[in-house]
Amino acid sequence: MDLQATRLPLQEFGAANFARGSVATACVLELAADLPADPMKDFRQMKQRGEKITALTAYDYPTARLLDESGIDIILVGDSLGMVVLGCQDTTGVTLEEMLHHTRAVARGVKQALLVADLPIHTYDTPEQAVEAARKFVDVGAQAVKLEGGVSHVTQIQAITKAGIPFMAHIGMLPQSVREEGGYRIKGRTQSEAEALLADARAVEEAGAFSVVLEIVVADIAKQITRAIGIPTIGIGSGKHCDGQILVTHDLIGLFPWFTPKFVSPEARVADEIRRAASAFIERTRAGG
Repeated sequence: MDLQATRLPLQEFGAANFARGSVATACVLELAADLPADPMKDFRQMKQRGEKITALTAYDYPTARLLDESGIDIILVGDSLGMVVLGCQDTTGVTLEEMLHHTRAVARGVKQALLVADLPIHTYDTPEQAVEAARKFVDVGAQAVKLEGGVSHVTQIQAITKAGIPFMAHIGMLPQSVREEGGYRIKGRTQSEAEALLADARAVEEAGAFSVVLEIVVADIAKQITRAIGIPTIGIGSGKHCDGQILVTHDLIGLFPWFTPKFVSPEARVADEIRRAASAFIERTRAGG
């Protein structure tokens, strides 16, 4: 499958030809010749060189374009959109249709980064279902997909990779299982948990994953996993020794002030700026300005 032909960025129009909000606004498929020659970086080589991999989430066109222009390596359309965009309590209510909608929008803004999309809950219960869902994401512009689970989902991972679709794994704390587990808990605190995590990491590598997200894993265990496997580990709340780091962009820029994970140090306070701008507009308008 030609992954280049699946990218759907918004075509650039001149001011005379494009008006935001116009009925004539169109989303146009760019030719493969206009896209980067190699969107799939060799992340294994980056690991070997000690070059850290950077990843952030995006759920809309402007955020995706800004991140892409900043030089990020990977953009993830995460099912975290359930909380930070849709206002849900967790990720378990996110649907396939919602994920496809947001992936399509993000794809229009990405030209350089690798675009990965989360398979939402219950869209990969069987290998056949996993491949069907993964192909739908590729059809709307994703270049790789991610699902949660290690040893328990090897057959799904193998099916996806055998279908020619690049795959990012996700082990450790699994947000889609939060209700069964009764909360978001750090993983790897016991010997049995550490051994299970290492088995998961080795299993997803063998199944064909090009990288694996380690979410809220004890830092020393994340370090051990990183040393034990050949594919890159991308940490979130799992210490500094992973081969790369990923964050929810809303957490990084302070756009979701009602909750910030303990492991995040926001680099901006966008929510404060939105409130300030809105207050200024309200005051100016009511004053007759």
